Amino acid sequence: QVQLVESGGGLVQPGGSLRLSCAASGSIFRIDDMRWYWYRQTPGKEREVVAWISAGGRTDYRDPVKGRFTISRDNALKTVYLQMNSLEPEDTAVYLCNLWKFRDNGPALDFWGQGTQVTVSA
Repeated sequence: QVQLVESGGGLVQPGGSLRLSCAASGSIFRIDDMRWYWYRQTPGKEREVVAWISAGGRTDYRDPVKGRFTISRDNALKTVYLQMNSLEPEDTAVYLCNLWKFRDNGPALDFWGQGTQVTVSA
């Protein structure tokens, strides 16, 4: 059983910063081979990918957050981070982390956190 726990959400003014963390625990074999994602979701909208980081450290971001958000990982701590700068009201959402790995011989490994609320408001 694998658990992901996010932290770092909260209320921040426009232009401010937050750093989200997501720590994994439980039976994880070779977490360094797995890909991390950050998603976000707002009421009435589909969940969307915000950023991801591969096992090798390659990153990519959703266009609206490029240049403002940075995803990073610490395999030793089994943790992924999302540094969010220059926050805008449109960034308000529940942010969820996802740990994922494709497998040839079965369903993908796919673990989710419970989400952390980020609210950007004056």
